[in-house]
Amino acid sequence: MPSFQNSFFLLLLTISLFANAQDVQNTNQDQQLRELIKIKKELTNSDKLKEFYKIQLYSGNLNDAEDVKKEFDDEFEISSTIKYETPNYKVWIGNFRTRLEADRAMLQISEVFESAFIIRPGRN
Repeated sequence: MPSFQNSFFLLLLTISLFANAQDVQNTNQDQQLRELIKIKKELTNSDKLKEFYKIQLYSGNLNDAEDVKKEFDDEFEISSTIKYETPNYKVWIGNFRTRLEADRAMLQISEVFESAFIIRPGRN
């Protein structure tokens, strides 16, 4: 009978150790999951995960990009930015959630800026 007691004790000890290891692993996974959710929220709030459209007005040197941006800002009330992508400066406008929104803005903008076109930044 002593070997049965030893076997039973070893079985209980193994189950206990396994359960404790699972708790530690679950705790680590829960903490990692919370951290990932936090990072995703931050990225979503900063528009890095959202899909959006912009209209590109110009691509070239900085002085001309600044002139195009100023001309656009004087004519329209849509946000505009100058973005540097090697080797050119680009004038991008808007942050349109859908292609339809971008198309609507494009109708007005293309009357003044004939070479404007719609882009989806970050999509290659």
